[in-house]
Amino acid sequence: QVQLVESGGGLVQPGQSLRLSCAASGSILSANAMGWYRQAPGKQRELVATIPSDNRATYGESVKGRFTISRDNAKKAVYLQMNSLKPEDTAVYYCKVQELWGSFRAYWGQGTQVTVSS
Repeated sequence: QVQLVESGGGLVQPGQSLRLSCAASGSILSANAMGWYRQAPGKQRELVATIPSDNRATYGESVKGRFTISRDNAKKAVYLQMNSLKPEDTAVYYCKVQELWGSFRAYWGQGTQVTVSS
């Protein structure tokens, strides 16, 4: 059974930084894309960033130049470094692992709250 556990969320002031972590347990195909999504109250879940096995990262337009995604395949972990945070970055952030072969299964974490407020 695959489980994803996120950590690193919290309350910060505008302009500050946070680093989110997500660790996967269980069996996951090596051909996968790991990513972060977020959902603010009253809004749809949106892509923040994703990074496949070849490390070619993709970012949502609103976070380009401020956020950096990385992964550690040996630890089955994905990270999101968030700099220059803005109030509009406030949301619940979810980790996702998408297998890119076989059954193309997708796994989600439980979410971690990020609040940017002065």
